[in-house]
Amino acid sequence: MKKLLTAYVMCQSMFCAIPIPGTLWDEEARPYMLLFLPLVGLEIGLLWQGLAWLCGVLGLPELLTGLLLCLFPYLITGGIHLDGFLDVADALGSCRDLEKRRAILKDPHIGSFAAIALGMALLSGFALLSEGGRTALWLVPVVSRCGSALAVTHLRPMSGSQYAGTFRRRTPVWQTAVLLAALLAAGAGSLLLGAWPALLGGALGYGLALAWAFRGLDGMNGDIAGFALTVSELTALAFSVFWEAMG
Repeated sequence: MKKLLTAYVMCQSMFCAIPIPGTLWDEEARPYMLLFLPLVGLEIGLLWQGLAWLCGVLGLPELLTGLLLCLFPYLITGGIHLDGFLDVADALGSCRDLEKRRAILKDPHIGSFAAIALGMALLSGFALLSEGGRTALWLVPVVSRCGSALAVTHLRPMSGSQYAGTFRRRTPVWQTAVLLAALLAAGAGSLLLGAWPALLGGALGYGLALAWAFRGLDGMNGDIAGFALTVSELTALAFSVFWEAMG
């Protein structure tokens, strides 16, 4: 139990900018850390939903509300997933050979393709959240993080990835069951609350982005998880907005 609690604190401190008392780190707890990624996603989602509610209560203009909601998920995570998104965009956008793509992935400097991807992501999020799609914000980070946790723990890691040593061995069945249960719980909640378009869009966006990046870089790593997570959240918002427009 103590090891699981430590794993939660490690996950919270690594993937969320919300301060947590104390600093705990135990390498033995690291294999369990991603089990709590959907829970961290739920925390972020509820805060995101709360911010949307507060903007409505305060009567803020739609464009200002859209801007605040667009920036929130990047600020609350300290930009860690956005950083991966930009690295992968640079690598895949280069259309170079595998060795060069991987070298670009590790380059700390931002390239032209990353700059283009950043502009597209921010403008897309701002436009979508200015139009609507705010009723399922609690769900969006849960779906994307379920996808990342499953992908990192089950797909072949890229050589040199920080996950290569930690998750190289077969993931225990019970850990997979926990992550799938979290995804099923999110799905059940989305159906009960009429938020299934966000679930569908998020899952579809994650799967397509993951397949493209995994194939293009021949392996899985944290940057690819961040790339697919970012795409997933944007597609979830897009599906929500389009469904509202059709209704």
